[in-house]
Amino acid sequence: MKRKGYSRMAKLFVLATLPWAVGSALANDTKQEHSNTPSAQYSAGGGSPLAKEDMHQNVNPKAPSMTEKEFTQGKQIYFERCAGCHGVLRKGATGKPLTTDKTLAAGTDYLKVFIKYGSPAGMPNWGTSGELTDDEVDLMARYIQQEPPTPPEFGLEDMKKTWKVLIPEDRRPKKKMNSFNIENLFSVTLRDTGEVALIDGDTKQIINIVKTGYAVHISRLSASGRYLFVIGRDAKINMIDLWMEKPDNVAEIRVGLEARSVDTSKAKGYEDKYAIAGAYWPPQYVIMKGDTLEPLKIQATRGMTVDTQEFHPEPRVASIVANHHKPEFVVNVKETGKILMVDYSDLDNLKTTSIDAARYLHDGGWDITKRYFLVAANQSNKIAVVDTVTGKRAALVDVGKIPHPGRGANFTHPKFGPVWATSHLGAEDISLIGTDPAKHKANAWKVVQVLKGQGGGSLFIKTHPKSKNLWVDTPLNPDTKISQSVAVYDINDLNKPAQIIDIAGCAKDLGEGAKRVVQPEYNKAGDEVWFSVWSAKDKRSAIVVVDDKTRSCKKVIADAKLITPTGKFNVYNTQHDIY
Repeated sequence: MKRKGYSRMAKLFVLATLPWAVGSALANDTKQEHSNTPSAQYSAGGGSPLAKEDMHQNVNPKAPSMTEKEFTQGKQIYFERCAGCHGVLRKGATGKPLTTDKTLAAGTDYLKVFIKYGSPAGMPNWGTSGELTDDEVDLMARYIQQEPPTPPEFGLEDMKKTWKVLIPEDRRPKKKMNSFNIENLFSVTLRDTGEVALIDGDTKQIINIVKTGYAVHISRLSASGRYLFVIGRDAKINMIDLWMEKPDNVAEIRVGLEARSVDTSKAKGYEDKYAIAGAYWPPQYVIMKGDTLEPLKIQATRGMTVDTQEFHPEPRVASIVANHHKPEFVVNVKETGKILMVDYSDLDNLKTTSIDAARYLHDGGWDITKRYFLVAANQSNKIAVVDTVTGKRAALVDVGKIPHPGRGANFTHPKFGPVWATSHLGAEDISLIGTDPAKHKANAWKVVQVLKGQGGGSLFIKTHPKSKNLWVDTPLNPDTKISQSVAVYDINDLNKPAQIIDIAGCAKDLGEGAKRVVQPEYNKAGDEVWFSVWSAKDKRSAIVVVDDKTRSCKKVIADAKLITPTGKFNVYNTQHDIY
């Protein structure tokens, strides 16, 4: 009976996305460390700022009783730990649905077992890990049998209430007012302080710490390279003017209640004209003025899924890139598995081409020609390829378990020609995909080689046109030695085993902490690689700069203001999509 029940609930709770995989992977960590681990705090899909929002709720009379206080506590826990995988409305995202037809049938006792002990399929052991007490486990088992509360929508009026032009355009500098080499400036996310650090890539000095939204997900540049746009998970966008004597915010807005993606128009004639942001909740994207962030056009992404062709009420915008060749944004919608090619040349008569890809779309990047966009459908274990010239899907490529490329890595393989590479969260594989249908047709849109890395738990992979190294991180691997080091491959001889470099070991004076090494990022010249050494908020972190040629540690930036550094974005490389 026990085994039968386990199987039944394992199907209900099958999860494989990042935060849950992380939670499971960290099950053996100490109770004290567990809740503060960087990976738990990273929570790309698990955490949500929606917990404090007022929400509508329907009461199901069949559900077990809860007091209002218990329901509020359950809502808080759900949005902090569960919503990213199971969805705001519990319709299922990268985790299985937790709708009441399933949870009421399962019952409180069954639910408590799996919340407490987890499952081999990826459900974290919230109880035995120490994340939740027995009382909280019981509370959550009852909470998910209630009808899910619904967060409010967030339309144009709501956005305009949050919109601030801190420095109007006519009061901004007419020319660059500082002596910084802004093309080699790095925008570094300080995840848990709601800030970004602007670091001079030449001197390695911090130029400014800029207040932003919570847990900035990405930084992007305007086409000119003057304006830096960052977006927090609370859907707050900050626009930073790099021409100011001391670069700082000039405009800000919230585009929803939770978000991940932002970019700007880059086509000829539209440089710096528009910005676009995609929200998790409400499921929508908004096009704004590129110099003030004034919201202009909001489009919902609710619609039919690509495979079962069923309506999905909360398909989140996972990532957005700007086409360099024509006025078009590429909007990747997670739950429907559709790629939207949004023509922004006429906002009053907006034209959108919907391309069927696969669920659940996540992040991705351009091939070396910037004609083809490759995006991970991470729970389908595929990479979708879109030809942005023809506006059609070029291929769906099967890869390893849960691809997570970041923006991927482009280089010329000595045997197979141009390739784009992705690492994986769920496997040690590093998949190299041929990207040249013109001169290497036989290899195009096929996995031409699989390298073996240190293990699963990789988030980012990176190289540079002037480098012969391919760097792969593994910050979410449960093995400390692996999470604190990186693998580097010789592009000229990819059959040679990777060299493993102890990056955290370079930062010797940080004291205790997880010291997970995350996200390689090159400087403009392509001769340095920067890594974050990421510990919890109450521990010391650092950035380690590695000499790309010698693969040796060159500089440790361990300023006390660098609290929980994660993503790093070099201005020139981000502006020109070099990776």
